[in-house]
Amino acid sequence: MSRFFVVSCFFCLYITMIGCVEKQNKQDVISIDIKSDYTERLLTLQDVADVEYVALETTDEFVTHGAVQAVGKEILLTKNWGNSGDFFLFDRKTGKGIRKINRLGQGAEEYTQLTALLLDERNKEIFVKDNPAKKILVYDYMGNFKRKFGFHDEGYYIEMFDYDKDHLLCYNGYLPDIENDMSAYLLVSKLDGTIARTIKLPYERLETPVIIEGEATVTPGFCLATPFDGDWVLMRASSDTLYNYSTDGSLRPLLIRTPSIHGMDTQVFLFPYLFTSRYYFLQLMEKSMDFKTFKGFPTTDLVYDTQEKAIYAYKMHNQDFTDNRSFSLSLHPNTTLDSGIWAFKVLQSDDLISTLNEGKLQSPLKDIVSTLDEESNSVIMLIKRKSE
Repeated sequence: MSRFFVVSCFFCLYITMIGCVEKQNKQDVISIDIKSDYTERLLTLQDVADVEYVALETTDEFVTHGAVQAVGKEILLTKNWGNSGDFFLFDRKTGKGIRKINRLGQGAEEYTQLTALLLDERNKEIFVKDNPAKKILVYDYMGNFKRKFGFHDEGYYIEMFDYDKDHLLCYNGYLPDIENDMSAYLLVSKLDGTIARTIKLPYERLETPVIIEGEATVTPGFCLATPFDGDWVLMRASSDTLYNYSTDGSLRPLLIRTPSIHGMDTQVFLFPYLFTSRYYFLQLMEKSMDFKTFKGFPTTDLVYDTQEKAIYAYKMHNQDFTDNRSFSLSLHPNTTLDSGIWAFKVLQSDDLISTLNEGKLQSPLKDIVSTLDEESNSVIMLIKRKSE
C-alpha cells in the first residue's frame, strides 16, 4: 500500500541495501542484522514464481477501480476506493464480470462501510469487514445476507485471513497505536465470531510504527502475518522475533532481528511479506515522517535465500516488461489460501497501453494489452506458487 491520509496513512517507499545472515538448518533461528551494509541482487519474477494476467471485463455495469481484495480458484473479488459500497465478482480465469453487489446502508443486513472483503470459496461466502460498526457481515455470491457478528472487543481486526473451513485468522489491534497489552492473533469462528484460540506473542515492551504528532495520526502500511507452506509466519511490532506458527498450535522463533527495536533512536521495523520454500521476502521500514512534505516511512526490500543462507537487498524485474523497470514483492499476501495465488498486483490499463506503444511489452502481456483501451478496467497480475 502506498497511499496515505492525515489520519490513516498507507505509505511505502522503496529503497535497497544487502547483508549476511546465518542459519544452520530449518529448526535454527535466523539472525538478521538490520544495520548491515546490504549489497543488491537482481531477481527475475518468473524465476521466483509463476505469473498470470487477468484483464477485468469492462462494461457499463462493471467499472471498478480494481482494488483487489482476494483471489480464489474461481472468483476474483474487487471493490472501489472510497465508500461507494460496490464490490465485484469476476471470473478468476477469464476476467469476465459475474456480479456487482452493493449492500451499503443503515439496515440490519447492510454495512455502513466496506472496509475490506474476504473470500471463502469452501463455503461460497463473502465476508465484509465494517470497521465503523465493528462488525463482519456475511453474504453469499448473489449478495444475499446470511449472518453477522461483532468484533471480539474494543479492538479492530487489522489482519484477516481465511484460516480453514470454520475459522478466520485475525490480528486484533487497538487504535490508535495498534499495539497494546491485549493485542493478539485470534482464531475467529466464521459462524458466530466466537474465539476458538488466542495466540499471544511475547514481547519486552510496547512499540508501534504509528506516528502520533498533535492531532495527526499516521499509520503506514505493513504486513504482520503471512502463510508459509501450510504454517504461518506471525509477528507483532513490539517484538524482535518473527514466529513460525503451526496449525497444531505450536509456536517457535523463526527469525530474530538485531539490534533490538527497543534500543533504536530512530526505529526500523522488520516486516514479513511473501515466504516461499527458497525465498523469504521481507521489508525494513523506518519510523520517520516529514510533516511538511508528507513523505516518510522509507523502506528497504530484503530477501533471505534459504539455499545460500544469506540475505540481500533486491530489485525485482518482470521479463514481460523490456524496460528493466523494477518493483517490490512487499505485497500483502492473498487472504484466500487454497487458491495457489501468493499475491497480486494491479496494473493500470493506461500505463500498460503507454508501455505497449513504446514497444516495451512482451507476450503474453503484450497480447492482452493490445485488446484494451485507456478506459478499460485494470489488468491483474497474479503471482503463483512456481510449478515444480
